[in-house]
Amino acid sequence: MLPRALTVLCGLVFVASVPKAAEPPPLPPPGPVPSGYSLVYEQHFDAPASLSGFVASDPKAWQFSADGSSFALELARQSQYTPAVRSPFNITLIGDRIFGDFVLEADLIQTGKEYGHRDMCLFFGFQDPAHFYYAHIATQTDDHAHNIFIVREAPRTKISKTTTSGVNWGLGIWHRVRLERQAGSIRVYFDDLKQPIMTAEDTSFGSGWVGFGSFDDTGKVDNIRIWAPAPPQPKVPAFFSPLPLP
Repeated sequence: MLPRALTVLCGLVFVASVPKAAEPPPLPPPGPVPSGYSLVYEQHFDAPASLSGFVASDPKAWQFSADGSSFALELARQSQYTPAVRSPFNITLIGDRIFGDFVLEADLIQTGKEYGHRDMCLFFGFQDPAHFYYAHIATQTDDHAHNIFIVREAPRTKISKTTTSGVNWGLGIWHRVRLERQAGSIRVYFDDLKQPIMTAEDTSFGSGWVGFGSFDDTGKVDNIRIWAPAPPQPKVPAFFSPLPLP
């Protein structure tokens, strides 16, 4: 049997070695919101019931994350899902309404290993699994990473007019992202909400579902806010399945 003092010391060492969970940054005022826009959707994942209304390519890959210091929607593992064409595997959508023009802000944290295509994605204009847009935010850019893409009955195709060399996700760091879609103009921001990291112009798809995920990595989502010139239209997709409630 260990002496009482050593037992206590071991306990203290054990507690001290437990890493503190990353907390999302305080919710700041939003970036510029166009005239005539109002807040039409908001989700901060304060309780397990917050998952209600979300659908996913594989609901078992997603979970309510409560790690002691923050709550979030977590992509915890790879989805068991085969896309219709070469495109992201891990997709969750706000599954009870569709958006046309909008401004979205959210907090993302990437929980995977570091490599060139380490990513998280923003989905929008989502019509079905073979017709949608997504912004792939990754460490390094190339024709298949860190760009805005369209999926249209064919493997994803880059449509970006401009992009940067990549972003630094870091380890245990939350980042604020912003996506603007207005009359065919698409702009994506990362931390700096004044200078976009990628832009595109495309009008192939109209109103559609909006969501989050990753091509083949893991991460968390929190503090979703969407502004739009009109309320989103209620609509539930016939594809994908609801996230299970804890």
